[in-house]
Amino acid sequence: QLQLVESGGGLVQPGGSLTLSCAVHGSALDDYAIGWFRQAPGKEREEVSCMNSDHGSTYYTDSVKGRFTISRDNTKNAVYLQMNSLKPEDTGVYYCAANPGEGIDVVKTFCWSITDYWGKGTLVTVSS
Repeated sequence: QLQLVESGGGLVQPGGSLTLSCAVHGSALDDYAIGWFRQAPGKEREEVSCMNSDHGSTYYTDSVKGRFTISRDNTKNAVYLQMNSLKPEDTGVYYCAANPGEGIDVVKTFCWSITDYWGKGTLVTVSS
């Protein structure tokens, strides 16, 4: 049973940067596919980015391509989302997710195959 704890959210001006972290407890991260999702006020949760368990393939939703970078450090059991050139429409609660990686190829399945374990989220507000 994994426990995921996000941190790093906050208030940032448009054009600014934030790095979100997700600490993973309960099992080694090595065999898990990982993902980041977000939910804006009044909207449904959407996928942002995800990565296969083998550090290989990644997926980014179109609206964040070129601005966000997902990464993982299995030695620290942690997942990161580097967010640059932030826009007001990036505002929302950001959730970390994980799933056993066997059979998951995010290039084919995108991020909605990564839903077994969720954190409670961290709020990102992009506003001047």
